[in-house]
This record gives sequence, C-alpha cells and structure tokens, in this order.
Amino acid sequence: MTTLKHLFDRNLEWVAEVNERDPEFFTRLSKQQSPEYLWIGCSDSRVPANQIVKLPPGEVFVHRNIANVVVHTDLNCLSVIQFAVDVLKIKHIVVCGHYGCAGVKAALSTSKHGLIDNWLRHVKDVSRFHADELLNLKGDEKLDALCEFNVKEQVTNICNSTIVQNAWSKNAELSIHGWIYSVNNGTLKDLNCSYSSLASFENNNPPSLNT
Repeated sequence: MTTLKHLFDRNLEWVAEVNERDPEFFTRLSKQQSPEYLWIGCSDSRVPANQIVKLPPGEVFVHRNIANVVVHTDLNCLSVIQFAVDVLKIKHIVVCGHYGCAGVKAALSTSKHGLIDNWLRHVKDVSRFHADELLNLKGDEKLDALCEFNVKEQVTNICNSTIVQNAWSKNAELSIHGWIYSVNNGTLKDLNCSYSSLASFENNNPPSLNT
C-alpha cells in the first residue's frame, strides 16, 4: 500500500521551520479563525490563494472549484459564502480566475469531456452572453478574454445571491471583487468590478437581457 510517507516527512520539516521562526505560531492559530477575506478561486494547483497575496494561514477563507464558478444551485459554494458572511463576518469576497484556465478552455471546445461538461455548461453560458465581444478573437486572446468575462459573471452571481443581498440590506461591511491571476508572471489584475452595497451594484449593472 502506498502511504505517501514523503509528504508526511515534508509536513514535519515545515512544522519545524515554522516553529523555528515563530514558536507561538500554531498556538495562536489554534485559538481562532477570523479572516477578513473569502477567496473563491479555481482548483488549479498553480493558483494558491495565500501565497499569491502573501498572507499566512488563518487570514484567507478559501473555496475552489473548476473555473471558479458560482451558481445558485451549488449548495457547497453557497454554504461556504454564507458561513463566511454570517459566521466569520468576512469583509471581502474575492473571485479570482486565472489566464489560460483549462476549465474555460474546455468550455470553448466542442469536444466532449464527460461529467465535467455539465459543470462547464455555466462557462459556456458566459461565452454565449459575450458572443459579440468574443467573435473576432482567436487562440489565447479569446481564451483570456473569456477568463475575464467568467470572473465578472461570477461576481454578478455572488452579488445577486440572497446571502449577499441580505447582508447588504443590514448594512454589513461587505465588498465583492473580481480579480484575475497570471500564471506566467505571478501578478494579479483587478478587473474593476468591485461592489460594496446593493446601490453600487445596481447602478453599474442594469437588468440583464440574457436568458
């Protein structure tokens, strides 16, 4: 039986390194979880939330799935958002996609991928909503544009959720942000779709004609 002993060895090395730098680190960490940020990102192993923004464990509450999708039928994601907002009282929700996303690329393809095609249907819908903007783009340019549109769509979905709408109705200090990450150079880009109240969201998002 394979036990992955080398990963347990690496864990002990990490613990020793952390304790050497900060002997009280794990004691402090064990006593509370009070992050200000919920990070909703892609499952891609090259996009680790804490490392990208240089924050230690305990500072970022994280939910990840293929292509950083937020839909109103996903009780897993919605439960994470509600726990973050209502229990942890986080102040910022960040949807962070990344350029070259394999999930978004698969959604652009006409190939069949099995069960995942049902999940990627949501990204295909984003492609349909932005068909005119994507029409004359090709290759990586088209892929990266859809990665950005996908982040913005998920920000909209979060803002339209009952969780966030209820929080805003109670004047909670809560902002929603859309970012994208470049695996090629390690930098983040703000997609300028941040909202901190129902009014700011509605003023910048007239009712959609998409069905």
